[in-house]
Amino acid sequence: MFSIPCVIFAGGKSSRMEEDKALLPFGGYSTLTEYQYQRLSKIFKDVYISTKTPEEFPFKASFIVDAPEEDTLYAPTNGFISAMQHLQSEAIFIISVDTPFISKNEITQLLHADTSTCDATIAKTPDSIEPMCGVYHLSLLPKFLQMKTNNSHKLGQLLKNSQTHYVTFNEKTPFLNLNYPHEYQEALRLLDS
Repeated sequence: MFSIPCVIFAGGKSSRMEEDKALLPFGGYSTLTEYQYQRLSKIFKDVYISTKTPEEFPFKASFIVDAPEEDTLYAPTNGFISAMQHLQSEAIFIISVDTPFISKNEITQLLHADTSTCDATIAKTPDSIEPMCGVYHLSLLPKFLQMKTNNSHKLGQLLKNSQTHYVTFNEKTPFLNLNYPHEYQEALRLLDS
């Protein structure tokens, strides 16, 4: 088991899904979030869920709640700030709730590639970078606070302007995002197969 804390980001707006994807049933669990929490708890010693509304989740877990005054902002910036301030860990592993196929294999590669000289170690596929899958260091907290002050929330820009190490994965399937209803249905089919 990895000792680095893992934080599942489950506080997004889910506007493309047209319902809260974090609360959709998945893999025999009542919510996708619980599926991710149970799965990742077998890989990491400590797993947390970053959300605005912990009361919506019908299971026990360690939640990191965004400050109440931030409930209108759905960018992950506040989640990063809350997680870093709450945990005070030198590094945290970040994963989005809507990527249920990222396995221990991808996570292990990212953790082994990370070094103390990096601000972040992030997954990359042939199509794009995956800013919501990787290791973020506490050294980035001042930049996240600045992003919040500037109301600028582009993670790609932050990573471009930091000491970021990218780990390339040729297989895209593990990074399948469940943003739209058809992607959720495809994920359910993949899970069954």
